[in-house]
Amino acid sequence: MKALTYHGTRDVRVETVPDPVLRERDDILLRVTATAICGSDLHLYRGKIPEIHDGDILGHEFMGVVEDVGADVTSVRKGDRVVIPFVIACGDCFHCRLSEFASCETTNTGQGASLNRKGIRPPAALFGYSHLYGGIAGGQAEFVRVPKANVGPLVVPEVLSDEQVLFLSDILPTGYQAVIDAKVTKGSTVAIFGAGPVGLMAAACCRMLGAERIFMVDRYQYRLDFAQATYGVIPLNFEEIDDPADVIVSQTDGRGVDASIDAVGFEAKGSKADTVLTGLKLETSSGAAIRQCIAATRRAGTVSIPGVYAGFIHAFMLGDAFDKGLTFKMGQTDVQRYMPELLTRIGNGDLQPDVIISHRMKLEDAARGYEIFDGKDESDACRKVVLTP
Repeated sequence: MKALTYHGTRDVRVETVPDPVLRERDDILLRVTATAICGSDLHLYRGKIPEIHDGDILGHEFMGVVEDVGADVTSVRKGDRVVIPFVIACGDCFHCRLSEFASCETTNTGQGASLNRKGIRPPAALFGYSHLYGGIAGGQAEFVRVPKANVGPLVVPEVLSDEQVLFLSDILPTGYQAVIDAKVTKGSTVAIFGAGPVGLMAAACCRMLGAERIFMVDRYQYRLDFAQATYGVIPLNFEEIDDPADVIVSQTDGRGVDASIDAVGFEAKGSKADTVLTGLKLETSSGAAIRQCIAATRRAGTVSIPGVYAGFIHAFMLGDAFDKGLTFKMGQTDVQRYMPELLTRIGNGDLQPDVIISHRMKLEDAARGYEIFDGKDESDACRKVVLTP
């Protein structure tokens, strides 16, 4: 089959690789009909995530048609059209029974399992996201093996197109969980840092839940323009504003917003000091976005972090967070928990996640898709790339 494989920093290639096969009794084989490039895939593309090996198949946002099923699969059958959550969960461990699927204790048997030696349980396995997260082949391919198929795949109705439901695999539940964690309700004021795909999904969910005002901070004007036109956000371009948090506080009666959402993560563009500290390995994640979140949020407010972080950051401003009495919520998404509800929301017309798609390409052109998405050229105005085998 054809699949998108990793070969080093900014070197991905569509190659012919062996077809996947059923390995466990609860596996399914999926014929991929649509897959997408996620913002977190760019961390891999830029060489920022450890334990990614040459030849690894990338991609964790995908859907398709069930081609074959293991003997113990009961939740889906051959011919079903399904969306696959990016988190692989067993459904029966301590955390899965609490619907904390991203904390599944059994699926990550890759190099991430070595965390157990440090007294830290490893996270759940993820599709196409390095051997730190299980080394499971991803879905930017013609076919993919899906483990734990009684827990993940969601059957979708034929009346909804692939593009309407594809983002149930990751960015829509991720944005929604971020908004739920931020305690957004009718009348809330919110600041979203990052107008990438997750930030845009968070804005859509804030609107759906009745947020009164949504500030959105980003460095790319074309993304801010889209968010303003589509979700009615108040755009703030931090290439033009020295301190977006100060502007946000000044426009919220001097208090700050009820909640901030950090949809940027560890590659946030920061100060020269951040760049130097990262280069010297004195920090592994830029703290620029999280510092802005702390500053923009009112006392007793909430900071929600769906953006990916790795290791440690400099100048976390813990004293400011403590003085304000802030609540922090963060982590990988418990995708399986939210998929059915969000599918209903799409079917009812409450959400239209596909409006963010800017580029549609064939799988064979995936390397070019990564280049365009990573480049963020104003002339390309790339918000989201969807690939079809």
